[in-house]
Amino acid sequence: MSAGRDMYRQQILDHYKNPRNYGELDDPTFSHVGENPLCGDEIRVEVKLDEDDETIEYAAFTGDGCAISQASASMLTDELRGLTLKELAALDREDVTDLLGVDVSPMRVKCAVLSEKVAQDGAAIYEGEKEVDVTKTE
Repeated sequence: MSAGRDMYRQQILDHYKNPRNYGELDDPTFSHVGENPLCGDEIRVEVKLDEDDETIEYAAFTGDGCAISQASASMLTDELRGLTLKELAALDREDVTDLLGVDVSPMRVKCAVLSEKVAQDGAAIYEGEKEVDVTKTE
């Protein structure tokens, strides 16, 4: 195993054991929940927008799941700060897997992108562009 891959695995474990931005916001602009029914991962993402109603001031998450889903949510909520809702909508699978820094097997990609999809769907619902009860990555 290369030293670089080991470093990223340590980073994933660190974010899993010591998640950043874990918890509920006092007054979120919007929140949304999603799940991966195949493995049981569930994540709620809460977002507080800046006064411009477009820029993400703060993002937090709660939920349960595997190390990949939880680490991904921890890393993503850090990355969301300062992005606009349009920039959030433009994020794709590669953006999230690049944060993790390791190759994610096809079976685990759904775990890795769950928080991204939940945040994107929450923003789309907030903007009136989508109606979804619970985001599912199946």
